[in-house]
Amino acid sequence: MMPVRRPQGPSRAQIWRRRIVALVVALLAIAGFGAALWVAIPHVRETAAPPPPPPAPPPPKPFRIVIPEGFTRTEMARRVTAVAKIARRKSGKPVALNSTQYLAASRRAVVPCFSKRPRTNVEGFLFPATYDFFRTTSSRALVQQQIATFCRNWAKVNLAYARSKQLTPYDVLIIASMVEKETLAPAERRLVAAVIYNRLKAGMTLGIDATLRYGLGIPGTEAIRQSQLDSDSPFNTRRHAGLTPTPIGNPGLASIQAAAHPAPVDYLFFVRKPDKVHHFFTASQSEFNQYACAHGYGCG
Repeated sequence: MMPVRRPQGPSRAQIWRRRIVALVVALLAIAGFGAALWVAIPHVRETAAPPPPPPAPPPPKPFRIVIPEGFTRTEMARRVTAVAKIARRKSGKPVALNSTQYLAASRRAVVPCFSKRPRTNVEGFLFPATYDFFRTTSSRALVQQQIATFCRNWAKVNLAYARSKQLTPYDVLIIASMVEKETLAPAERRLVAAVIYNRLKAGMTLGIDATLRYGLGIPGTEAIRQSQLDSDSPFNTRRHAGLTPTPIGNPGLASIQAAAHPAPVDYLFFVRKPDKVHHFFTASQSEFNQYACAHGYGCG
């Protein structure tokens, strides 16, 4: 009986060759995956959104200058000096605003809502309000901002009544500046305007001391001397009939509206009451004299 031959397994050499082949295949597979990953990563990097930029620094905080109603151009220049000094101290850096340039810029400028031609005196057109400015804001830029604000407010004024009394827009502005200087009580603005209208119609002098103070530069804290009352200044409305050559300050909208719409009264006189705020109004010369005498304004 022939012996049965059992099938022989792979030899040890064959086993090692197979293992080496399997290892090479595995390495090739891993290399292929790595290559694909190598290609894919830059692609992902290219298509991904870039990181957000750093936040922008906050805008510089503006300074503020408050221009009160009735201030003259000269008073505004002094206010510019004071506020610019504060701005320099707070910022620790130079500030463009200064009074010399402000006076120069406000000496000659175009007021587009009145004329395209430059005006040689812009007193009255420098609208009183609160304005923001930066270290680099020039005095000329501030003046232009004031004029632009004036024009926006002037557009709100109806001049029909003033025109019916043969008054020009500039006349109304001059009257408004007088109203601003003469009144502290808002309810009296239209009454003071009425006195001015009525005295103009009657051919009387206006007799407003604020105009003389403006013309001669007399501070409000000083009494007006007789020599000043006798002055031939065109701003002396005790001696010269009619309106002054220019406004005597820069009025706010309320005084401009009052100058365009005076109260329907026949008053010709007014004098300050003892409270230094309100006025006594009358159409009678004798009543005016009696009140003035009784309250220490002189008896004549």
